[in-house]
Amino acid sequence: MKTLAKVSNGHRLPGVSNWIEDWFGRELPSFSTEFLPSINKPATNIRELPDSYELEVSAPGWKKSDFEVNVDNGLLTISAEAKKEEEMSEDNYTRREFGYSSFKRTFTLPDTIDSDKVDARYEDGILYVILPKVEHARQKPVRRIDIK
Repeated sequence: MKTLAKVSNGHRLPGVSNWIEDWFGRELPSFSTEFLPSINKPATNIRELPDSYELEVSAPGWKKSDFEVNVDNGLLTISAEAKKEEEMSEDNYTRREFGYSSFKRTFTLPDTIDSDKVDARYEDGILYVILPKVEHARQKPVRRIDIK
């Protein structure tokens, strides 16, 4: 049973001890990093086209020179690294700020990818990685079969 404390206007409010009991008796919410956005893993879309796959990596604010894209033994690795330093002095104050950010994503390529022809471009905050299919894996146009 909760006790109420009287206030000067005659209304009753929960007492401090009840408020503390309620607060500490509650189950605290749990947070999972699975649902939190991660700076170290940019969102990536993979789209299948007739002759290739296209990866779209969302990376706004980066420069083309920040990226490195490698293909090695069936693994595609996309990484980026950026450092920023800024120093400002005025009067008797000096302000120095610096930052570092990076990410790395690795994808296992299927045998249907021609790894010698992988290409990449960066425009409007999106890194596009084109993964051409080998000839036998490309979609063939519909061929009409005559019935005899």
